[in-house]
Amino acid sequence: MIATVLQNRNADEIWEALENCEMAEIRLDKCPLSLSEIEEIFSTDVPLVATCRIGAEMSVPQAEKRLIKAIESGARFVDVEIEAPKEMSKRVRSCAHENGTVFIRSYHDFKGTGSVADLKAVVDKCRYHGADMVKVVTTAHSQEDVDRVLSLYNDYEPYGLIAFCMGDAGRQSRMDCLAMGAPYTYACYTPEESAAPGQWTADEMVETLYKDIEFIDAKGLRMPASKSYAQRAIIAAALAKGTSHLFHYSPCGDSEAALKVAAALGAKVEKDGDTVVIEGVAAGTPECTLTKFDELHVGESGLLTRLMIPILAQLSDGPVVLTGEKTLAKRSLDGAPELMGAFGASLESLSEEPGCTVPLKITGPLANGKVEVSGKYGSQLISGLLMALPFAQKFTTVSVVDPKSIPYMYITVEVLKKFGVKIANDMLGGEDFLIANGDWTLCTQIDFKVRGGQFLKAVDLDLEGDWSAAANFLVAGAVFGRVEMEGLDTTSLQADLSVMDILMDAGASLSQEEESGVIVAQRAPLSAFRVDASNCPDLFPIISVLAAFCQGESHIGGVSRLSHKESDRGVAILDMLHQMGVEAGIMEDELVIVGESLQQRLLCGRLLHGGEYTSRHDHRMVMALKVASLGADGPIVIDDEACVAKSFPEFNEMFEQL
Repeated sequence: MIATVLQNRNADEIWEALENCEMAEIRLDKCPLSLSEIEEIFSTDVPLVATCRIGAEMSVPQAEKRLIKAIESGARFVDVEIEAPKEMSKRVRSCAHENGTVFIRSYHDFKGTGSVADLKAVVDKCRYHGADMVKVVTTAHSQEDVDRVLSLYNDYEPYGLIAFCMGDAGRQSRMDCLAMGAPYTYACYTPEESAAPGQWTADEMVETLYKDIEFIDAKGLRMPASKSYAQRAIIAAALAKGTSHLFHYSPCGDSEAALKVAAALGAKVEKDGDTVVIEGVAAGTPECTLTKFDELHVGESGLLTRLMIPILAQLSDGPVVLTGEKTLAKRSLDGAPELMGAFGASLESLSEEPGCTVPLKITGPLANGKVEVSGKYGSQLISGLLMALPFAQKFTTVSVVDPKSIPYMYITVEVLKKFGVKIANDMLGGEDFLIANGDWTLCTQIDFKVRGGQFLKAVDLDLEGDWSAAANFLVAGAVFGRVEMEGLDTTSLQADLSVMDILMDAGASLSQEEESGVIVAQRAPLSAFRVDASNCPDLFPIISVLAAFCQGESHIGGVSRLSHKESDRGVAILDMLHQMGVEAGIMEDELVIVGESLQQRLLCGRLLHGGEYTSRHDHRMVMALKVASLGADGPIVIDDEACVAKSFPEFNEMFEQL
């Protein structure tokens, strides 16, 4: 990226300049700013570097105070010269790490360029003194000087190094360092404001660097309701006593299938704008009006299938055949017969497909007591059990060993709580779990304690915006421009809220407006990340695209969770990345992706490859491919885009708004 150096400007002049900067360095020693003005400026969404050189006009205490104020206010980077006093540097570094600011140690040689050994010694010294990132800037008198400086990128991680030369001979190196993988480079706002010889203006750099790409800037994007949340709420409302109102409903294939199931159960379902009104069947009460039936159709929804298996086993008077369509008919429900068998119920596949697939014959009821089950096949059947067991007559403890997709189980518990059903739970784990203060990824067992004889009571409920859908637009903004999104709850239990943590780990610029709740994601220097996505497998396609534009080697754990989605997503993602020209592979349970910054891809002619791609009829793959197309060297043509209707029918229309 291009950091425009802003100096000799007051606060108003800085704000005016920032409107035209993708990134900026604020010279706090050369800008007459009060501490309150520093606080306001560094609260902006634009990634900012705070620099304050010590000299005749700026004492050590003054510089430290201004840098710390900038860090505490939101500076993305802070730059301290290697000559700065040791104790001051320590305090600034400590503050930077406490606030998530990247700590830069910088070295400048205004006379010449040392040997390669001298330059490496400088880098090593800066790193020894706590640098997260090292900046080395020398004066070049020849191309040989430039070559020595740029050779540093062969020996150090590119994202952690900004190395280029001043002077006319070093002018091109300011751009070439981006081609080597530097997170950003420096430019001046106008020729008159040049901070060093050979410096480009920001306009010159933008025109040269970004001529082959168009950035996005989208406002007012409102995400659809979470289908995971909506389907649970619809089924709960259908089983409840009384009339529920579900607000902010947005139709999609899976949620519409849930409404049809609700009607098939005997509930009265109506729509009033974006509100769904459901009069439930009062299951578990003497007034129960549950329809008796031999067969139930669940559309293409894997979640709906797994929710209904235990519910039907518990509530139906006899065997029920559950049917589905499209990709669901080929998706094996691994572990379902064993889990249902643990509760004394049976599940028989009537399909000619291998494994356990729809149509299925379900025979109940569910046994009570203490039952231990494996969680390795996911959360959805366990969520179905949690919705079914309150209707039993006795108390049941479900011990889930090796739980996966834990947040989705707790969404179920939360939805049931809103409908008046209480489920106690204990999360268990080893010493690392305790030390990590209950980190879900380290949990080894959950005991759910369900009291029988409960029934659901109708409620009025706001359906949360969908973080699974939002992830695609957030990544698009973080890599290719800026997006503003509405209708998302940052306290949600949805597993895919993890995309915010992933983006922040990668270095993206994220913020939330205090009054409106609008979430903003915009471009910033991105580096490789490491995440265990076992609890949020739906994020895999889009964070794989993110990783392709993050400098370095990203590791995404949890690949084994992908084999029984709408496609075998592990294979689908790997094939997609290879076709795009991205180096990637699967090592044990991790997807490893070697990424390059957007700037490096542009300068080296390595944008993602356009062409004809298959979505494998998987809605998540369509969305990821669409976002990837923003950084491709030609159009990406997808064989089946219509499958996005499964979760987000308006996706293509909203994507065009970018």
